Amino acid sequence: MAAVLAALAACAPPPPGQTKEAPERDGALRLEPTSFAQLPGWGEDRLAAALPAFQRSCEKWRTQPPTRSLGVAGKVADWLPLCDAAANIPAEDPRAVRYFFESRFLPYQALNGSDPDGLFTGYYEAELNGSRTPDERYRVPIYAKPEDLVSVSLGGFRSDWKGERISGRVQNGRLVPYPARAEIERGALKDRGLELFWVDDALDAFLLHVQGSGRVKLADGSVARVGYAGDNGHPYVSIGRELIKQGAIRREDLTMPAIREWIEAHPAEGIALLARNPRFIFFREISGEGPIGAQGVALTPGRSLAVDTALLPLGVPLWLDTTHPLQPPDTPLRRLMVAQDTGSAIKGPVRGDFFWGYGEDAAKWAGVMKNTGRYYLLLPRQPGA
Repeated sequence: MAAVLAALAACAPPPPGQTKEAPERDGALRLEPTSFAQLPGWGEDRLAAALPAFQRSCEKWRTQPPTRSLGVAGKVADWLPLCDAAANIPAEDPRAVRYFFESRFLPYQALNGSDPDGLFTGYYEAELNGSRTPDERYRVPIYAKPEDLVSVSLGGFRSDWKGERISGRVQNGRLVPYPARAEIERGALKDRGLELFWVDDALDAFLLHVQGSGRVKLADGSVARVGYAGDNGHPYVSIGRELIKQGAIRREDLTMPAIREWIEAHPAEGIALLARNPRFIFFREISGEGPIGAQGVALTPGRSLAVDTALLPLGVPLWLDTTHPLQPPDTPLRRLMVAQDTGSAIKGPVRGDFFWGYGEDAAKWAGVMKNTGRYYLLLPRQPGA
């Protein structure tokens, strides 16, 4: 069987929209056909755990025009027959799930020019203590999206701007930049009724902005969920890189726990450090399943991956080959994922952000994950392949 799969890979056609002679330059996504037999650890994963995530992406595709382009993954119409098949697979039958993926898809290794390796980090659903009204304890606001915030997708104006977006507000008939983080924290949005919640820790609020979604534990024991609603359009500046620049933390020691420890030990400098990231996130309260990723579907802990949507389409299954952040050195983390989210720091052909879920373990794993790895796209098997 391995020989047959390898032979199929050797004669597999290039993915839609790409030739096998694609240029080998850094920053350019290149896909090389391979086989399931060559995917490290493919036979060891419980593929059924990823099926619900793929089915959620299918529901999103069903609401879109069949002719909509998915870039290297073809068009929505190419995926709808696979979605129909996936809907009828019993998730409790692991053999049926494995047969579905191996018979309906072909794997392609993603390369950054000629380099197969990239960086994989982690994120989680932040947890905060909060209230719907402010008091002496709950003093840090979580803002809803302002009505005057305008977000423009530049791909509608020029094809080479696909995936690029700009945000601001209209002033005297012109689109101008929205206030940066420091201005907002000094009160630029005060008294506009935009406060969704008030939380008790400024650093936790900042980390909520970094993660993009979270759970607010209220004093009465209930939990409210918030998700990304928009941003002020300013570029994201990594406070970790800022700490490295000023010599506060060595690059090899940079983790989220290390950043938190430094800020707690230097509270005045910490406030100034957070303000160096001008990007500011606005939220909405979410009911039902969550958190919601960039594709508009609920993320699945351990199975949803954030990718660079300028290069990869959301909804596509990927085989991830990296290592676990806290297990013994070189412990493999290999599993079937689905591209369902993105992030301002997730840039490049081989770059991913692993969604760990919520809770103490999720925060711990996400905070230290900074691993080299590879991934492989699973694209629809073309007729006769």
